[in-house]
Parts: sequence; C-alpha cells; structure tokens
Amino acid sequence: MQDRFHTFTVQIAKIARAIRRIKAEETEELHLKGTHVSCLYYLYKEERGMTATELCEACDEDKAAVSRSVEYLEEYGYVACKSEKQKRWKSLLVLTDKGREAGRRIADKIDCILAQASEGLTEENRLIFYQSLKLISDNLQKICEKYGE
Repeated sequence: MQDRFHTFTVQIAKIARAIRRIKAEETEELHLKGTHVSCLYYLYKEERGMTATELCEACDEDKAAVSRSVEYLEEYGYVACKSEKQKRWKSLLVLTDKGREAGRRIADKIDCILAQASEGLTEENRLIFYQSLKLISDNLQKICEKYGE
C-alpha cells in the first residue's frame, strides 16, 4: 500500500476535482456557479429561509462570496429578501418560485449523485466514513488554528 500521506492527499484532491467538475457540468444549463448552487440548495432545504450569515456557515464560504451570490440570485429572480427594515446581512432570504424550482432540481441531482457515489457502501460504512471525515477535518482545522496564532 502506498504511504498514508500520498493516499490521503491524492484521494482528497481527486474528490475535490470531481465535485468541482460535477458542479460545473450540472449547473451550466442553469447559468449558475458553485456558490450559487450551494446557496440555492441550502435555502431549498431550509424552507423558512436563511440569513446571509447562516448561508455563510452552511456553505462554508466567506462573506464576500455569499454576498456576490445572493446579489446574483436576487438579480435573476431566484431569491427575495423578506425584510427591508433589518440590516441586509441579517435579513431573511427566501426562494422565489423560480428559486424553489431550481433548488428542487439541484437537490434531486445532488441526491442522485450522492447515491451513485455511495454505491457499494453499507449504511454503517457510510456513517463511519462521514464521522471519520468530519473528525479528520476538525483535527486539521485545529492544526491550522495553531499556525494562525
């Protein structure tokens, strides 16, 4: 077996490239980008709507990227801001009818892709994999925080 470092880094890089490619291919017809897709997906899943702050957290994107995405999605009729009174960043964002349709299509595609990507895994193995992946991610974040001190 190849050394752990090589296996870990190469497989993670391959997964990241595959996800970017799938997002690009699947969203081209909707004229959306990866961050737009993530925003629509999470807004679709959270029917009450979300604030831009909550979207940042859900998408794991920075404030500027989410702001640009929300602006684009509003301009093209996918998203509406529910409140004019609150600060824009804390206002509830909801999907329009066009946004709900796009969100449903995106969620359906994501579900299908996740099912295909998980082929051959038992439910127990899938749960262990995701728990392990989260633990590794959290541990790497802790290491990164030490470098930022």
